[in-house]
Amino acid sequence: MQTPASHPGIHIDLAELIEMRHRVHEVPLFSTPARRSPLIGLHHSKLRGRGVDFDQVRVYQPGDDVRTIDWRVTARTQEPHTKLFHEERERPIFIIAEQSQRLFFGSGQCFKSVLAARAAALIGWAALGHNDRIGGLVFADNEHHEVKPRRSKQSLLQLLNLLARANQALAAEASPASRDTFGMALRRAREVLRPGSLVIVLCDERALSDNAEQQLTLLARHIDLLLLPLSDPLDHALPAAGLLRFTQADAQLELDSHNGDLRQAYRAQAQAREARWQRLAQKLGVPLLPLSTQAELVEQLQEQLSALRPRKVV
Repeated sequence: MQTPASHPGIHIDLAELIEMRHRVHEVPLFSTPARRSPLIGLHHSKLRGRGVDFDQVRVYQPGDDVRTIDWRVTARTQEPHTKLFHEERERPIFIIAEQSQRLFFGSGQCFKSVLAARAAALIGWAALGHNDRIGGLVFADNEHHEVKPRRSKQSLLQLLNLLARANQALAAEASPASRDTFGMALRRAREVLRPGSLVIVLCDERALSDNAEQQLTLLARHIDLLLLPLSDPLDHALPAAGLLRFTQADAQLELDSHNGDLRQAYRAQAQAREARWQRLAQKLGVPLLPLSTQAELVEQLQEQLSALRPRKVV
């Protein structure tokens, strides 16, 4: 097998994942004093009173929670005042990243497996720079590896090393597992994460089984979610290129892509997958940021986050 460096976009190595730290400033994934992220709600919705610090006291305004009134200041000034709190910036961020055989494919700028690894690295470096605890779970067809969330560079490097090793182990002749590895990874996350964590999900768009959807629904009760399903242009539409032959291990498949009904049915299946993700994200009230191998990662995230930013009323 040739080295990843000789196959850009097909495999990825640890050095490239480390280099992703230089691109964090291009994408406002987390808020800073100088920049507010469209995803800021992910850092404020489910802490349920844990990790909350006193900030300041100000004059009571209509709509303030009466339970936060500062009665001592109110009595001293003879004017209602309320306490303001801010949530601790440090929280567990857990990246669930797929590196299975079904991601070892791509007709765009890179394979889906590489896109997943790059996105995980970018988010990991952003979280570390935001002073959050970072950990995760990398799952392949027959195994998974976990890193406990910690606020340390070593923890992130351990996760990136697992990603690189799993990515380089992917090969064209391997057979995908028949188990619902995505659902199993989500169930494991439910077992190890405490309420108030933020889970970043990077998986194949086709991974959303009934069991996985149920696990995501259960996770969303106590944990914030960010969903990033991955796809390739050929997942959504077949080109009219005549007879197409596909092989995997000992199995072979032939498709006549000149058949209009076949292409339409293929496209309809892809649209149904997209719609299912959209319905799930809407039901759970979580952000959905689909990624494609067709475009560069940072540009996609910039465009998606820009669309999430509230429009100013003129």
